[in-house]
Parts: sequence; C-alpha cells; structure tokens
Amino acid sequence: MANGRWGTFSHYGAQGVTGGDALGIALGRMVTGISSPVESERGFAARVRYLTKVDAGYEAMDRAGVHVSPRTLMAWLAEERMPRSKAMLARVDAAYWELRRRNLAADLKRRLHNGGRGTRVEINPVNQSGVDPKHQRDLTSRLSTRDVNVRDLDLWDRAVDAWLANDQVELDEVWARICQDRLGTDWEAYEYVDSIGWDA
Repeated sequence: MANGRWGTFSHYGAQGVTGGDALGIALGRMVTGISSPVESERGFAARVRYLTKVDAGYEAMDRAGVHVSPRTLMAWLAEERMPRSKAMLARVDAAYWELRRRNLAADLKRRLHNGGRGTRVEINPVNQSGVDPKHQRDLTSRLSTRDVNVRDLDLWDRAVDAWLANDQVELDEVWARICQDRLGTDWEAYEYVDSIGWDA
C-alpha cells in the first residue's frame, strides 16, 4: 500500500496499521457488553433479549442474516433451545455488537468530548524492529511516542460516526486532520502507527 512518505508500507517488514485503522480499533475498545460467550446458554439468551427489546434490534438481526420464524425466536427467548449452527450463533453475536455500538455511540462522543476539553491521545509510532537498518525509513529516526490533545469535538463526532458506518476513508481523513493539526510538519510520519490509545 503506497502512502505519502512511507512509500510501500511494510515492504521490508515494518509493523503497523493506518492511523484510521488504529482510530477504529481504539474506539472499539471503548465498547463493553455481555461477557458470556454467545456459545453459552446464558450468553446467547442475553443477546437475544437485548436484540428483541427494540425495533433497531430486529433491524440489526436482519442485516446480520438472522432470519428465523417467530416460533423459533419465541423458543430462543424462552430459553427452550438455541441454534446448533456456529454460523447462526456468529450472526446473532454480530447483530448484538452492532446494536450495542449504536446504542453506545452518544456515550462515546460524550466521553471523548470530556466536558468540552477533548481527549489526550497517545500515539505509538510504527515498529521497525524487524527491519534491516539499511531499509529503515530515515524519517523514523526521529519518531517517538507522542501525546496530543484533540480538542476539536467535531473530529470526535466524525470519528465515531465513521466507525459506526465502517467508513475507513472517513476514519483516515479524520486521522490525517488530527495529525496535521497537532503534529505539524512531522504529521506524515504518523500516517501509519503501531497503535493509539486514550483514557476516556
């Protein structure tokens, strides 16, 4: 994948992901939910109850390919039976997490807004430990872990909305904006990162 000053990233073994990918991963880590696995009776029943409380849950099941008869759904809710198919269990799990993400979106934005102060982001640069020194990018000689405070609340809203929509292009654009605003002339060196994180 060619990108900016990195050229063909990972060609010589550099390890990392695009900043947009890292942004999505970090947002995903903020989402909590049912801890019991979907393969367990308890975990499956809890997911079905959650999904069937609101119309949005039925819509999530439809998008995930959970197409069963009303009788089967009632049996699931009554905990009389559960799917034998691993594929169906996976679809129910996917529907649950999609709905869970959507239900938590407003809370994620509130936490990232942090009362209008924004959120401090730690950026861990690309890992080139496995790259032969003669192939390491010159720009990495000055790379280090960076801390930036993202106070632009609109950027956080855009990031959460893009993450919900699985819009990788928008996530990459949000990340580029964060880097350009906060890292100055070094911003392209952080187009790819090892990871990012925050406490929110």
